[in-house]
Amino acid sequence: MPPYSTAQKQCIMQFVNLTQAKDAVAAKFLKASRWNVEQALDAYFQSSSGAGGSTSSLSKIFDSYRDAPEDNPDGIGIEGAMKYLGDIKVGLDEVACLGIAETLKSPSMGEFTREGFINGWRITGSDTLDKMIAHAADMRARIPIQPDLFRRVYRFTFPLCRMQGQRNLQFEIAAEQWRLFFTPQNGGVQWNTKSTPWLDWWIEFLEERGKRPVNKDLWEQVEVFMRKTMEDENFGWWSADGAWPGALDDFVEWVQKKRGEDMEVE
Repeated sequence: MPPYSTAQKQCIMQFVNLTQAKDAVAAKFLKASRWNVEQALDAYFQSSSGAGGSTSSLSKIFDSYRDAPEDNPDGIGIEGAMKYLGDIKVGLDEVACLGIAETLKSPSMGEFTREGFINGWRITGSDTLDKMIAHAADMRARIPIQPDLFRRVYRFTFPLCRMQGQRNLQFEIAAEQWRLFFTPQNGGVQWNTKSTPWLDWWIEFLEERGKRPVNKDLWEQVEVFMRKTMEDENFGWWSADGAWPGALDDFVEWVQKKRGEDMEVE
């Protein structure tokens, strides 16, 4: 093998583990994709090198979960999706469920398309239920500790959970998803600390504001805000001139006032 950096060798190893391809083939696709493993895998499976058996086996698995084969030959509906998720040992009340939806590019909650299902699992190298179970377990472990993966799944959830024909998320749905993503017991990350119940206060604050629908910008920036508050709870990073959504500007003021009230009570 030619001299590669440690990071490049790790990319090659990951590619080989997922595709069973030779090192030279892995290096070829990785170089062409500028060492982006996901793009390299996608290119590989779209090529003649990666096409074949995996597509056939994945189609068979997909077909076994279709609810109405005659009416929707290329879709899995809610009943089939629930059975499938149960078979790969993914609960409906955990972040990993949304991770699977992101992997398979679900068009909406509880639905899978043939194209998304096959392409998603091919990229991960999972063409059997056992491999899918293993991948789901691995994802469950990685989501809370890998911010990039967490953010990708979190952001995909906005269009996934949006009601058809609407641009924004209903408040009740957004609050439910925040409780999911920001609670460790659900496979998310902790956003409540000993000194500040951030998640509880955030939802309380929005309830006081009238439970307004949540737009995409606010949804995405809440996750960024969460990580900032976990680094410094005293807002040393905060600037009133920053490009934060107005709701978060108001929340900072609300938190500071609430902390002052709590101190007076004590």
